[in-house]
Formats: sequence, C-alpha cells, structure tokens
Amino acid sequence: MLRAPLPFSSAFTALLAAGLIAGCASSNEDKTAGWSPDKIYAEARDEMNGGAYDKAVPLFEKLEGRAAGTPLAQQAQLDKAYAQYKGGEKAQALATLDRFLKLHPASPAADYALYLKGLVNFNDNLGMFSWISRQDLSERDQKAAKDSYESFRELSTRFPDSRYAADARQRMTYIVNALAQYEVHVARYYYERGAYVAAVARAQQAIADYQNVPATEEALYILIRSYDALGMTQLRDDAQRVMQASYPQSAYMQSGFKAKDNPWWKFW
Repeated sequence: MLRAPLPFSSAFTALLAAGLIAGCASSNEDKTAGWSPDKIYAEARDEMNGGAYDKAVPLFEKLEGRAAGTPLAQQAQLDKAYAQYKGGEKAQALATLDRFLKLHPASPAADYALYLKGLVNFNDNLGMFSWISRQDLSERDQKAAKDSYESFRELSTRFPDSRYAADARQRMTYIVNALAQYEVHVARYYYERGAYVAAVARAQQAIADYQNVPATEEALYILIRSYDALGMTQLRDDAQRVMQASYPQSAYMQSGFKAKDNPWWKFW
C-alpha cells in the first residue's frame, strides 16, 4: 500500500531527528574499543607529554578498567594522578593517590606515590617562585604544608633508600622553616599593631616548637622589642643576652625589621 509523502515540515523534522540520533551515536562511540591496553597507554602518554592533561586522564581511566589487576593498571593510576596534578586538578590527584596507596600498600611504586602526594601539597602552597609576587611563603595557608610534610616524612621513614628520599628530606626541612616563619610572621603582626602580649606568646611558641631554624633570630628580636614596649626590662635583658650569645652579628639588632629584606625562603 502506497503512503502519501510526508509534508515538508514533517519530513524535515524526521530527518533532523535521525541526524541527531546518528550524531549522538557517533559522539558516544568509544574510539578505544578495539585498542589494546598498550595502545591506550601509548596514546595517553602522548597526550600527557604534549600537555593535554584533560585528554590523558580519561584514557588512563579506561586503561585502569581494561588492564585491571595488572601492573599496567597500577602505572595508569599513577600517571593519571600526575596528569591531574599537572592539569590543576589537585584534589582529584590526591584522591587518586590515596586510592592507589590503599589498594596497593606494598607496591614497588608506593614511594613515588607518597612523593607525588607530598609534591602536590608542596607546590600548592609553597611554590618555589612565589617570591616573584613578594609574598612570603610562610604567610600562606599552613594545612597543605603540614600535609606535604607528613607525606615526605612517611616516604623517608618507610623507604629511606628510595631515589626520592633525599629530596623529600630537603623539602621537609624547608617546610619546617616555613612553619616556624609563619609563627614569627603572626608574632610580628601582633607586635606592629601594639598587641605586645600576643606577640610575646607567638614568638615564644616559635622558639619552643622549632629548633635551629632561621626564624628563631627574628623571634628573639620580637621578644626583645615586645618586652621593652611592655616595660618588662628583666625579661627584655634576658632575651637580649640569648640573642647576643646565639647571633652575635644579628642583622636585626643592627637594622631592625629591615633585616628581613633578604628572607631565607628565597634561597631554598
């Protein structure tokens, strides 16, 4: 039985719908369907090495599923974390690394996972080049610094001979210095606003909590100035004697706070 042709508008609508269906089918098509795990990995690495981290991450995720239970799947997980980190998805990178360490605690790459985890937090809040904007690193949020320290500490404790251990220990020292300087930064903030009792408390905390760090010199200087402002001459003189014994050539005693023009963190 012959059917009457559709009106133009109806025919156009049908063709448009068919085109949309075909378009959806092609857009949902998995181009990796016939690829081997090695090919997926090679493609993902090429994307990552080319800086296309947003394209690399889903490829690594596909590889995790295709090669589940194999060393290649573990490698894909680590590479995915690195791509997320480099792509600015730091929370996702940390989640990926936590999952890797939970699933593969005895993996030969566990040291790298810990190192990368520390690096993500380290660069998030303690980037080496922040001095360009004249922002003292110790003035930034401290949680990431502490999390970074814990990752590096676990790495250096569990894997003391790891190829990453020496760098991790160096970064730990840097973080301790930054945390100490943070306390001194707060103490100086209080001092400059006339809150001398609060300045004394934070300076004392820095001296008590952190030993043999560059920030101790400024902490002692803040104690001297704060005690003097409070009229506590005996404590001022005691702090000054400690300063003279520990830092006989102290730039703070000669130039005051101007001595901070060359902060320690520029030379890490």
